[in-house]
Amino acid sequence: MSTDRGAPVSLLARATAILDCFDVKRSALGVSDIARCTGLPKSTVSRLVGELVDLRYLERDGAQVRLGLRLFELGELAAGPKELRKLAFASMADLRDATGQTVQLGVLDGVEVVYVGILRGRSSVKLPSRVGGRMPAYATGSGKALLAFSEPDVVERVIANGLDAVGPRTIIDPEAFRRELAFIRAAGVSYEVEESRPGIASAASCIVDAAGVPVAAMSISGRVGEFDARRVGLAVRTAVVGLMRQLPHRPLDRIREQTGLSR
Repeated sequence: MSTDRGAPVSLLARATAILDCFDVKRSALGVSDIARCTGLPKSTVSRLVGELVDLRYLERDGAQVRLGLRLFELGELAAGPKELRKLAFASMADLRDATGQTVQLGVLDGVEVVYVGILRGRSSVKLPSRVGGRMPAYATGSGKALLAFSEPDVVERVIANGLDAVGPRTIIDPEAFRRELAFIRAAGVSYEVEESRPGIASAASCIVDAAGVPVAAMSISGRVGEFDARRVGLAVRTAVVGLMRQLPHRPLDRIREQTGLSR
């Protein structure tokens, strides 16, 4: 967590700030690491870490700590992502088997995409995503697909937060980014080539609910040079439209209109 706004004040905010320090690149941290991350005194961090270990939110790994099983148990109880993942699993498995690439299911949380489901492909490429992992929405295929169907104020919030370069081809110009989202909305598919990481490409399509509100995005990711964008883009769009037909009270006319698919 950034310390730009000062250290968190309340006990709950402090505990949350400690948990937020962990990510895919920092899976195990020491007290000094967490103190730098949160801006809290080391004595405070040491005390709170001890309590979080006792409560199983953290577990010790030598002189460091990592996220504990209690968080996994609670995560499994999160109804929204769990039900969505269960509904999408068959479509994701079909896509993975047909393309050999990694298939991901992501949801928008603030200015980031959170991955709630991942099926690894046959490719040896290592992707930065993991279940529960986060990426800047503007720099991923899933994130751009979700933003393309989001309200304008959501998009402007992302832009105002900053379009910093994540990969070598991240779109960092606000006007270019708005044009990109308009193209995605018209096409029904979002493409990303080295915007999130060197050598990685993806295609994604947005899943909307009965009111036409974006609830998730399904994406296929692979290595640049091994990625047939046209074929993969059509596959993920078709899978998403098929999945939306399974949603209760689906607005088929609106879905067709938003995804660009014919009747």
